[in-house]
Amino acid sequence: MRPAARARTALAPLLAALVLVLLPAVPAHPAPADGPAVAVSRDRAPKGGEITVSGTGWKAGALLMVLLCGQGTPEKGVAGGTNSCANTDGRAATVDPRGAFSVKLPVAAPPRPCPCVVHVSGVTGQQDVVDAALAVDGHPTAPLPDAAGDGRLAVLTAVRLDGSDGILTWFGAPPARTLVLTVGNLGTAPVRDPVFLVGTARGVLAPRDEEHQWRGTIKPGQKAQIELDVELAAGAHGDHRVSVSHGGKLLAEQPWKVGRPWGVVLFWALLGVVVPAALFRIGMVLVDRAGGRNRDSVPVPVPVDADGPGTTAVLPWFLPDSAPSENSPTTKGQP
Repeated sequence: MRPAARARTALAPLLAALVLVLLPAVPAHPAPADGPAVAVSRDRAPKGGEITVSGTGWKAGALLMVLLCGQGTPEKGVAGGTNSCANTDGRAATVDPRGAFSVKLPVAAPPRPCPCVVHVSGVTGQQDVVDAALAVDGHPTAPLPDAAGDGRLAVLTAVRLDGSDGILTWFGAPPARTLVLTVGNLGTAPVRDPVFLVGTARGVLAPRDEEHQWRGTIKPGQKAQIELDVELAAGAHGDHRVSVSHGGKLLAEQPWKVGRPWGVVLFWALLGVVVPAALFRIGMVLVDRAGGRNRDSVPVPVPVDADGPGTTAVLPWFLPDSAPSENSPTTKGQP
């Protein structure tokens, strides 16, 4: 082999290694650029059956809630929020490192008529909401309600929680606040008597939603201050979050740190001291009474030599004057 050929043969591995080093690193699981997506295993399913819900483009590690809802379309969302969904038959899913998930969902009857959708919403890690159409055989169908102006509200200022805890809350009463937010109508139609969904949740648990209807009309381009009452369960404490939605879209979230009801802790601590002390006192009284009855039942012995040595105790059936003595006469030998 010529020297030039041998040199090319020796340099070939070095050039290959240099190319591998200089090339940009390609991720093992590239994230899709189209955003989160949801697909169902079939477009139509009988009531009581089961479907597979899968998704791609979600944030890795995010916790999702998968529900079957009525009165919804992929374009307009779910009218009435999660109150239109079969919440008890929902399923939770965790997104894998590739940004995908897959979960089995039972085809339960939602509380509202179809058109129906599979509603996928982020609980933690991602707040996106995606709906996929699903026809449910055997479930009634009705036209969608008039949604003029729905979904066109937006929060204009920071959300706050007004109120404070009282003495009853310190002893376990339900903590309560007023959620205050200013919304504006960005649509072209007025919003009349909007219904807001206020959810409260702790940690990774799904929020517990309640409907709150605000009476009034918000015309296009106008704004209004909304005040909604929020209440937790009795004895609730720790880090909570309050969310408000309208037209199936999340408007805002607000953290809420609730202190521990120390009055309840103090009550149980005192109860743990007072009850044993009271039981001990009752037991001592019973022991004293039982001991007194035993002393009364013991007979008193007759004292012997009570007046000193050489004397005899007086028996109860002899009087001191009638007791026989050595000098007293006897009838023996008398005529």
